[in-house]
Amino acid sequence: MQVTPPKLLTERRRGIYLLPNLFTTGALFAGFYAIVQAMNGKFEQSAVAIFIAMVLDGLDGRVARLTRTQSAFGAEYDSLSDMVSFGVAPALVMYVWALQDMGKLGWIAAFIYCAGTALRLARFNTQLEVSDKRFFQGLPSPAAAALIAGMIWVLHDYEIKGPDIHWFAWVVTVFAGLTMVSNLRYYSGKDINLRHSVPFVVVLLVVLAFILISYRPPEVLFGVFVLYALSGYALWLSRFVRRGKKIPDSDKQTDK
Repeated sequence: MQVTPPKLLTERRRGIYLLPNLFTTGALFAGFYAIVQAMNGKFEQSAVAIFIAMVLDGLDGRVARLTRTQSAFGAEYDSLSDMVSFGVAPALVMYVWALQDMGKLGWIAAFIYCAGTALRLARFNTQLEVSDKRFFQGLPSPAAAALIAGMIWVLHDYEIKGPDIHWFAWVVTVFAGLTMVSNLRYYSGKDINLRHSVPFVVVLLVVLAFILISYRPPEVLFGVFVLYALSGYALWLSRFVRRGKKIPDSDKQTDK
């Protein structure tokens, strides 16, 4: 029976702990790359880089849980990476693409988005133990970044320049920033267990989703995140309507 030396075991453990942080570093690099490409006027590459950062950010946590390598360092590193990739990068890309000709209003909108991301991440980090895992409070920062990047990608694909629709870009930027710090609930998907069997129709829908995304990536991705951003408002409206339909106890009483 072959016995693994303790030194090799230690190196292997260090390698496993390094794995999720490599994904986080990749997400951080993608966010930084998006900023650099925006400064060079290559906005399509900036938008794609933000989406790549979103994919890598979704993988690092799952890899850490699967390999049981969660750590306080990894959590803090992930949060700082998110601030760059989903806060600073989208704000600067949007500013360079459409908002810089608006003067103070332009950079104020970009700052509202950037500050909203910071506040959203700080609130998320302080409510990990008390929040409902099924829902996010406020629009998640990766989804907000995807909303910004998706809009830039779609309009750039249709050869629409940012300065031509700077007011629309301003509204979308402020909307994303304020929605991140709202109390709206967004479905997190964390209650989905990938280890359990799923109906065949779910597999079929996943395949169709990949086909649609591969056919027209900008439009499909932007449409998905627009619907997700609006889902929080739809959920709030449905709860408000149901609450309004409830009859107060005083109205239930009848005269005797």
